[in-house]
Amino acid sequence: MFPNTHFKNAKKYWYMGKLYEWSEAILHPMTHAFHYGTCTFEGIRAYSTARGPAIFRLKEHIDRFFHSAEILRMEVPFTREEVIEACRLVVRENQLESAYIRPLLFYSYGNLGLVPKFSPVELVIGAWEWGAYLGDRAREGVKACIVPKRRIHNSQLDLSAKLGGVYVQSMINGTIARELGYDEAIFLNLEGRVAEGPGENIFVIKDGILHTNDRSESILEGITRTSLLEIAAHLGYKTKVAPIEKEQLLGADEAFFCGTAVEVTPIVRVADLSDNPINVVEFNIGDGRPGPITTRIAEEYTKVVTGQNPVFERWLTYVRD
Repeated sequence: MFPNTHFKNAKKYWYMGKLYEWSEAILHPMTHAFHYGTCTFEGIRAYSTARGPAIFRLKEHIDRFFHSAEILRMEVPFTREEVIEACRLVVRENQLESAYIRPLLFYSYGNLGLVPKFSPVELVIGAWEWGAYLGDRAREGVKACIVPKRRIHNSQLDLSAKLGGVYVQSMINGTIARELGYDEAIFLNLEGRVAEGPGENIFVIKDGILHTNDRSESILEGITRTSLLEIAAHLGYKTKVAPIEKEQLLGADEAFFCGTAVEVTPIVRVADLSDNPINVVEFNIGDGRPGPITTRIAEEYTKVVTGQNPVFERWLTYVRD
C-alpha cells in the first residue's frame, strides 16, 4: 500500500487503459526502466479557470512525448489522441481543479539486458495537486549555485528528447545544491557557457531584453520557455535567443528559471562554484530582488494559463466537455 502523503489529493492513476487506486502497486521489481532509466516522461500542469480546469499546452507536451519515445526506439501502444484523452480523464477522476500531470512511457518487465528486446513499452499517467516547485517563497526569488559538473552535452545525447535517465545528473546536482544551502543548481555546458537548471530553462534580462539560449547550448528547449518568448513579444519586450556567457548571468539586471513545475521563478542571487568550489563568490542579480520585467512576465503567464488572456486561449485544453 502506498500513501499519497506527497501527492496531494491523488486518488487514482491510469495504467495501460485502466484506472487504479493510488495505493495499488502493479509493477514488477525487474522492470527494465527501474534499472536503466529507459523511460520518457512529461510534466504538464492544469490550472483552474472560469470554465473549469484547463491543461496548458497539452498537445505540444504530447507531441514531445512521442518524439522522445521515438528517440528511445519505443513503439507507443496508444495514439496521441488517446494519451490526450487519458490525461483529461485522470484530472477528472481525481476531481482536481488544478493539477500536475505526469505521463510516463517506459520499458517494462521482460528482460534485463541493456537492449530491451523482450520488454514491452507501457504507459502510466498520474495527477495530483502540486504547489510551487521551489517552495512557497519562490516568488520572492531564489538563490542558486553554478555547480562544478558540466551539463550532459548535445554531442552525447539528443537533448530534444526528455529522457528519464538524464535526470540522474539533475537529481545529484540539485541535491548537492540544497545540501550547500541553495535553492537550486545551475549547469554550465562543456563550452563553459550557461546551460540550464536541473529541470528548468534560464532567462537573463539586460537593458530590457529577455535573453535565453537554445538546444545548441545543451538544453532541453522547454515548452514554458517557448511560450514565454511569445508572451514577452506580445507584451512588447525584445527577446534574444543566443548563447549566454557566465558573466552575462552574473551581471544581469534580472534572471529567472522557467518550466512547467517551476513556472516563472526569479533568481536573485547566484554563487559561482564552477571554478573554485572552496572559495565561493556570490553575486546579487540586479538589486537582489525580483525585477519588474520578471514580475510582469510572471503575472502575464498566470493570466495566460488561467484563461484570462484570450490571445493565448489556443494553448488551453479544457478537462470537461
